[in-house]
Amino acid sequence: MGNPAFRLNSFMKLFFRLHRWLYSATRGRFGSSLSGWHVILLQTKGRKSGLIREVTLNSLPGQGRYIVAASYLGEPRHPDWYLNLQAHPEAHILDSGKWVTVTARDAQGEERSQLWAQITGKDVAYSEYQERTSRQIPVVILEYAQPS
Repeated sequence: MGNPAFRLNSFMKLFFRLHRWLYSATRGRFGSSLSGWHVILLQTKGRKSGLIREVTLNSLPGQGRYIVAASYLGEPRHPDWYLNLQAHPEAHILDSGKWVTVTARDAQGEERSQLWAQITGKDVAYSEYQERTSRQIPVVILEYAQPS
């Protein structure tokens, strides 16, 4: 697919806030599909504040997990939600009106390569985001937490 490769600016920051609010307020009835992507609301624990933080993310769902890319539109630093997951890998996802507990891990090696190919195959904008930054964009697997 050929979605535009956006840049981080004031308009995009406002769009992200409004989209997150709409998704959260309607429990995913609105905003759950965007440019052909399955959108989820991710809740993380702030690595510094300890407060709950929310972000909407494009995802590839299936097989008891969600795949997301920490692209941050090609910015030189990782997005805060990714850094929060590094500090606190257990998180929650709102998808189709239901909350799911997940555990985050970075895809590595061949697994990462295969998942990155799926992401860029679905949306070539992610290839441009990678070209804009010297950091390798993390591919994060959010797996359903096993009941204890």
